[in-house]
Amino acid sequence: MEQMAAALPRAGALAGLDLGTKTIGVAVSDGLRRVASPLSTIRREKFTLDAAALLKIVAERDLKGIVLGLPFNMDGSEGPRCQSTRAFARNLERLTPLPIAFWDERLSTVAAERALLEADTSRKRRSEVIDHVAAGYILQGALDRLARLEVQ
Repeated sequence: MEQMAAALPRAGALAGLDLGTKTIGVAVSDGLRRVASPLSTIRREKFTLDAAALLKIVAERDLKGIVLGLPFNMDGSEGPRCQSTRAFARNLERLTPLPIAFWDERLSTVAAERALLEADTSRKRRSEVIDHVAAGYILQGALDRLARLEVQ
């Protein structure tokens, strides 16, 4: 996060991504980077189409950076999903000059599911929104860290 903070302009919204095998949850922040809001879920096809859909959102919303959830194992080690996420980021870096950072996403889906259950969301609706709600949790964690770095 420190490198991203140094590379970002003072203001401007960020994207948060929850990268799954079948979907990509997308969340965006406000311009002051205080609040993350779930936005949408992209159905994964192949990298070029996935990246085009993401970069379209980036352009439409004039986003200034991207935070990818990094799915560490519960013991903190990196498994195949982390490697896949890092490869996605490397490929995405070739297509955009925006800074890309990682944020530990452990339990973000669990937190999103719990929040949706507390909101009495139907099972069908939960399955439709869980990925971008999880992306919101990932992005909010990163925003909170960036805010702490600002005051140091």
